[in-house]
Amino acid sequence: MAVKIRMARMGRRHRPFFRINAIESREPRDGKILEKLGHYDPIEKDIAKQVVLDKERVKYWLDKGAIPSETVSQILLRQGIQHKYADERAKSQAKARAISSSKGKLFNKAQRIAAQKEVEAAEEKVKAEAEAKVAEEKAKTEAKEAEEKAKAAAKADAEAIARANADAKAKAEEDAKAKAQAKAEEKPEAEPETEAKVEEETKPEVAEEKTEAKAEPAEEKAEVEAEPEPEKAETKSEEKAEAQANSETESEEKTETEPEEKAEPEAKEKTDS
Repeated sequence: MAVKIRMARMGRRHRPFFRINAIESREPRDGKILEKLGHYDPIEKDIAKQVVLDKERVKYWLDKGAIPSETVSQILLRQGIQHKYADERAKSQAKARAISSSKGKLFNKAQRIAAQKEVEAAEEKVKAEAEAKVAEEKAKTEAKEAEEKAKAAAKADAEAIARANADAKAKAEEDAKAKAQAKAEEKPEAEPETEAKVEEETKPEVAEEKTEAKAEPAEEKAEVEAEPEPEKAETKSEEKAEAQANSETESEEKTETEPEEKAEPEAKEKTDS
């Protein structure tokens, strides 16, 4: 009959404690044992006290052909007890792992957990990249909005400054107009005196200019009368002579025509009678 070295659970709830026994393979977990070889206390804080083994009796049963379970095999290896079943199990596991990997399947729970972790890490990486991309786009949009707001604020400030300058300019123009109007209203009171003074000052000058202008034409007329041109004098004498001759001829013609006119009415009277 085959003998196995395996653990039997002892203790209470939430306080596990395991015994390491040599037991027949047909017996149940809590069945009749052949020999107690040690115990395993996972709650013990001191690692040296967690496992207690009778190494000589363990080696005895291993030499007799006892097969340790997988957990007991790992504990024996940690305690420095080498056995052929551990090497055979490692070789069989490597072979099974190679076959499963060639078929694209996972061999044991550790590999499944590792693969699941790799998948989760890849998903987290993709998620982080997507979140980073979204955050970058959001930052760009926020920066663009902030820039547009800054431009709008600058434009509004410029418009406000221009409006204030225009208002100040208009106010200055109004003030200047009001001052000019006030000066214009004040001037007429002082103008009559200045005008009278100007007239008094300008009158003698105007009288002198008039006397000079009158004196100059009289002198010119005297010079013209004093020095007549010879050609003009000759033409005037000739015109006078022609006018006298014409008047003499007209008087002669009148004297000749008057007797004839008188004779004609006398003849008419005689014929009537």
